This record gives sequence, C-alpha cells and structure tokens, in this order.
Amino acid sequence: MRYTVEDGGRLNNFAVEPKMYEAEPPTATDKRNYIILGVMAAALVAGVFSIAFVVS
Repeated sequence: MRYTVEDGGRLNNFAVEPKMYEAEPPTATDKRNYIILGVMAAALVAGVFSIAFVVS
C-alpha cells in the first residue's frame, strides 16, 4: 500500500491521486459513429415497444 509522507514525517494513508489528463474532443468519425449507434438504439427501443404493444 502506498503512503505519502507529510512535512513532519508523519505517514498519510490517503490514496495517491492519479495523474490528470485532458480528454480529446471527438473526431468527425466518432461523431458519425455516435449518431449511427443512437439511431440503432432508438430503433431497438421502438421495436421492443411495438412488439409489446402487438403482444398485449
């Protein structure tokens, strides 16, 4: 287990935070893929609702 040492020599057993990094904005291909996946998810949900409506 990792510890940090304070100025007075005391051990601090709080978690050591990971390094931060900035997220990269999505590319045009990523945006297109998000749209395609959103349309597919909406079609799936609409299909499930329509099957539930027909069965009931």
